Amino acid sequence: MQNVFLKEDCDQFVTRINKLTTDSQPLWGKMSVDQMLAHCNVTYEMVYDNIHSKPNAFIKLLLKLLAKKKVVSETPYPRSLGTAPQFIIKGNRDFELEKSRLISYIQKTQELGEKEFEGKESLSFGKLSSKEWNNMFAKHLDHHLSQFGV
Repeated sequence: MQNVFLKEDCDQFVTRINKLTTDSQPLWGKMSVDQMLAHCNVTYEMVYDNIHSKPNAFIKLLLKLLAKKKVVSETPYPRSLGTAPQFIIKGNRDFELEKSRLISYIQKTQELGEKEFEGKESLSFGKLSSKEWNNMFAKHLDHHLSQFGV
């Protein structure tokens, strides 16, 4: 598992992202490359931007019981896995904008560092360790970059 708090690992993610083009096609799934970049940005928007609503207590409990372990473990995601509604991207997005946003979020996370994320609250799962944050970020990025063959 790559470490989103290490510059070298973040640089590898950025290199992979920079290999994408507007014509990149998925090896599986239905998202276009611009939608995939916007989809990956949602994870970071939930941390840095106040634009996604917090789930109610019942939904949060369900997410903790049913999804948390799968999301924050080191086990890779299977192909064509379902996703939460706020992660579903409809319509076309600006490829260059979404790409630069994603790179900025990756770099910001690395610069803030592990200590910033230790015990940090997740909208969906409550407090997470920095290792769980890393697993969630790195696994999600790797999954979707691999989906587009980079």
